[in-house]
Amino acid sequence: MSFSSDAKAELCRAKIDNKSGAVAESYGVLLYCNTFSPTEIRIITASEAFAARLPRLFRRAFSLGFDVQPAEDAKGKRSFLIREQDKLERIFEAFGADRTATLSHHVNFGVIEEESDRAAFVRGAFLAGGSVTDPEKRYHLELATPHHSVSRESYSVLLEMGFTARETQRGGNYLLYFKQADVIADFFTALGASSTALGVMTAKVEKEMRNTITRQINCDSANADKVVSAAQEQLDAIRRVAKVYGLDDLPEGLRDAALLRITNPAASLSDLAQLSYPKVTKSCLSHRLKKLMSIAQTITEDEA
Repeated sequence: MSFSSDAKAELCRAKIDNKSGAVAESYGVLLYCNTFSPTEIRIITASEAFAARLPRLFRRAFSLGFDVQPAEDAKGKRSFLIREQDKLERIFEAFGADRTATLSHHVNFGVIEEESDRAAFVRGAFLAGGSVTDPEKRYHLELATPHHSVSRESYSVLLEMGFTARETQRGGNYLLYFKQADVIADFFTALGASSTALGVMTAKVEKEMRNTITRQINCDSANADKVVSAAQEQLDAIRRVAKVYGLDDLPEGLRDAALLRITNPAASLSDLAQLSYPKVTKSCLSHRLKKLMSIAQTITEDEA
């Protein structure tokens, strides 16, 4: 199962406790489903859990069943259909709408006045027209409906719940979407899917840890490359100086620095300072090595 399927399965475990919540959730389902018109309701879903929930939801909300519904052992996409006029009439009346006069759908905010009913409405919308990407890949949750006014008014519903969605259009559908892991986790928490929310945040933490480790490795690698490059330049300079002048004729401090570098060709300045005897500071050692490089620069190619 996909992450989105698992999320819907968890949402479908929410109890259908009261008629008000069932009506609100059914409202979200219908406004975000495939077809919700005065002559037909058609809901198509690939979610086994949602398919099992729909008949119970509609019985609790409207005291009616579907005219056509898939067999219990059906696989793949499952289709639910209502065409009986009296059933359609009852459903439209539950939302305060006149079936014969409805030209375009709008969200009747009076149906979802309670906070719990708003959450149920959004749950229904996600079950019918929503999806969420596996957070291991990227963060993206969307709600898609064919009704422009419904999308705009759902934006306000989400805003009342504390969520500010982005809006776009795709293939005749109007989308509200989120791309932040924290917001997506809070969204599922508000709808009662705490395990899904935890899955999003766990994926975020693991991804951040991997990124931090990668950055540290890259940083350590870059620093190591710098140390090796600097040490190589110092060794080249010391060899030029030793060839022309000999190390024995150098001042004691420069000679000690040169020998220390020769015997520890890959060590950092900090490590060299720790190895020096008598002890010198990192700054002092750096000054001595720079002095050796400066001397090497005065040596001509013929001399070298």
